[in-house]
Amino acid sequence: MDYTERLRRLAINAERLGETSAEGVGTGDASVLDAKALALARIAALVAMGGAEPSFGSLADAAVSAGATAVEMVDVLTGIIDIVGVPRAVVAAPQLAMALGYDLDEGGDRGGGAGVWRG
Repeated sequence: MDYTERLRRLAINAERLGETSAEGVGTGDASVLDAKALALARIAALVAMGGAEPSFGSLADAAVSAGATAVEMVDVLTGIIDIVGVPRAVVAAPQLAMALGYDLDEGGDRGGGAGVWRG
């Protein structure tokens, strides 16, 4: 299905359009976004909506599994500040840090989370 059909279905709230496959990619025709780009976009969306820390953990894990680095995830956070605002980014920063296994209060690696924080 082409992008215009996908937009039409979204506009009428068609069933099954928002469902995802096991890989987390929409079940419609193949997306032009690769798994890494989609995972990073989902982190940006989570920041925008003010998501909870457990959600950051699962999305960071999915992003790492798709080949994203901690640097790229932080770049996404800083790259959307003009859109979501500084307050959202300030709230999201420690949540993303914890998801990456980095405790901002302790200034060091917790050894948990996605295990990708390399300083």
